[in-house]
Amino acid sequence: MGAERAMPRYVLLIEDDERLAGMVTDYLGESGFHVTHAGSGQAGLEALGEYSFDAIVLDLMLPDMDGLEICRIVRSSWATPILMLTAKGDPMDRVLGLELGADDYLPKPFEPRELLARLKAILRRGRNGPEEDVLRFGRLEVDRNAMQARLDGAPCALTVHQYKLLEILARGAGRVLSRDYLMDQLKGSDLEAFDRSIDVHISRIRAEIEDDPKHPQRVITVRGAGYVFARAQD
Repeated sequence: MGAERAMPRYVLLIEDDERLAGMVTDYLGESGFHVTHAGSGQAGLEALGEYSFDAIVLDLMLPDMDGLEICRIVRSSWATPILMLTAKGDPMDRVLGLELGADDYLPKPFEPRELLARLKAILRRGRNGPEEDVLRFGRLEVDRNAMQARLDGAPCALTVHQYKLLEILARGAGRVLSRDYLMDQLKGSDLEAFDRSIDVHISRIRAEIEDDPKHPQRVITVRGAGYVFARAQD
């Protein structure tokens, strides 16, 4: 059996140095990461409110906000791992950052390879935590043990394969997942030829979980890219 393609990793880089941000974005991109760059603290917080990220790379020296304050704000609402970048020589900044909830720090200047290694390390630590058995999105529940989706407590009439497709989307909530990625994940199951379009199966899922399948609010098509499962639902 071939190696399973890894779930795409999404990183928010909050860094005002455009040259450094470009270098980090390119290097992490070559290693399979999707990087969203925010040039200010406010832009970073706005991105966090709109999208789901696996990790945050946060510069402590920003033009509009103190990085330590951003770290405190992030920790008050998100559990996303934080890797701090600091050019300050005072070790108290690193101590304060860690006390406020950062997972690791890296002094500038740094080698991109070390940044990648530290980023992978904090992501591994995060993956070792327990996974929820039931994923809840407002009125919709995805029960991983029962392999069942429920809307308002009532089971949805999905085939095993449609359920597996829904679970893949739900586990990647907030991220755009391509059709190729979805097909690759489904190949690992005992699957009859998935000879019909992914779009057809998505339509059948929508018929069960959407209030208005013609105007979906849960599984949304991103034209030319794939699908995204909405995190915020009623």
